[in-house]
Amino acid sequence: MTAPTGTPGSPGTKAPPSVPAVRVPGRRGTELALLVLAVLLSVYGYCAVGLARSDAVPPGAAGYGAGLGVLALLAHIAVRLRAPYADPLLLPIGVLLNGLGLVLIYRLDLETPRDEAAPTQLVWSTIGVALFIVFVMLLRDHRVLQRYAYLSVAAALALMILPGFFPAVNGARIWIRIGEFSIQPGEFAKVLLAIFFASYLAANGHALTHTGRRIWKLQLPTMRVFAPILAIWLLSVGVLILETDLGTSLLFFGLFIVMLYVATGRASWIAIGLLLAAAGAFVVASFEPHVHGRVEIWLHPFASIAAGDGPGQLAQSLFAFAAGGMLGTGLGLGHSILIGFAAKSDFILATAGEELGLVGLTAIYLLYALLVERGLRAGLELREPFGRLLATGLASIVALQVFVIAGGVTGLIPLTGMAMPFLAQGGSSVVTNWVIVAILVRISDSARRALPAVGPGAGR
Repeated sequence: MTAPTGTPGSPGTKAPPSVPAVRVPGRRGTELALLVLAVLLSVYGYCAVGLARSDAVPPGAAGYGAGLGVLALLAHIAVRLRAPYADPLLLPIGVLLNGLGLVLIYRLDLETPRDEAAPTQLVWSTIGVALFIVFVMLLRDHRVLQRYAYLSVAAALALMILPGFFPAVNGARIWIRIGEFSIQPGEFAKVLLAIFFASYLAANGHALTHTGRRIWKLQLPTMRVFAPILAIWLLSVGVLILETDLGTSLLFFGLFIVMLYVATGRASWIAIGLLLAAAGAFVVASFEPHVHGRVEIWLHPFASIAAGDGPGQLAQSLFAFAAGGMLGTGLGLGHSILIGFAAKSDFILATAGEELGLVGLTAIYLLYALLVERGLRAGLELREPFGRLLATGLASIVALQVFVIAGGVTGLIPLTGMAMPFLAQGGSSVVTNWVIVAILVRISDSARRALPAVGPGAGR
């Protein structure tokens, strides 16, 4: 007679052997290996510039490599200690893009020996990595930021208003200059506004989705719920338009629409946002001479050549991309400095396109795409709405900036005057981008900690 099997849980039942559960691997070893690769690639680029220009390795190559390596190692140690389950790709991507940016700025400095920007950019990069370490070490839970939503929006508005009291630079009042020191407050304001939008939408997402009147296929929320966030957004964009900082205005508008869509799940907000953006751009371009001029240059980039005045900045940028071809002229061998005063900032992507070619430019775009994807993934893995919205907002900031800047220098859309994340000259920009990466690291650590335990060999 065979032994009774019984029902599950009965005394006669043998429980199947259990597989010991393990947590998702932290992959800090993978992160360290990628950091070493990122530093080596940056040092290789630095040496390649010197060899191309003077047939000799630059005398500061060892110092540059050591400095970048120490910064990367300190950031890695901070992540290993305080965020051991964080995504292993976020920090290496930031180091590689920052290192490549320093190489490109150094390369352009060789054309302007009386106006060197690489040393200052290295100092700002050091400050950015230091802030990254501070955020990772002290911000133990990203949800703490939700408590400071209204303080964040007040600080953001103050930062945006302050440049209005300082002289305009190149037609826009977006800088605070005191002697040789200058910062761009709008760079910091975008992170603060992302925190406020995430907090408010997380608290009122249900009301925004299920209350109010339905007009055609759009569910309009009640003004009691929608008015505060709409007023903050209109005020911030209004201030930026008065200061002629239309690039940041477009960024804030896109951030608002994306986060509203994620909070409500209604695609109609995207359509409404595109229509409003198009209408606003038409009105501003019609009545603001500075913007109207940029639109005319976008529509007719070679008009100045036909008029006998030589190529303008956009035309020179297009020539640089064309000269790069598929594989590029090689680091240090291009002529993008002909673009003029914005070669190290707004148009630094043209240098990358000319000297690294379409292949190198595609690799840079893929790095940005991977950074955005990992940020969005961290948000999707969270169950609580604030973290999901904040991760989406921060990743969207990077995505929108890359689109707006790349579109401007390649002639896809009018120029807006923003800094390419990590690559372009600009202390405020590089510091802000390191803060964004730090918060995404913290969010990804929380998301991966919350994943259910898996069997041996699983993980990602």
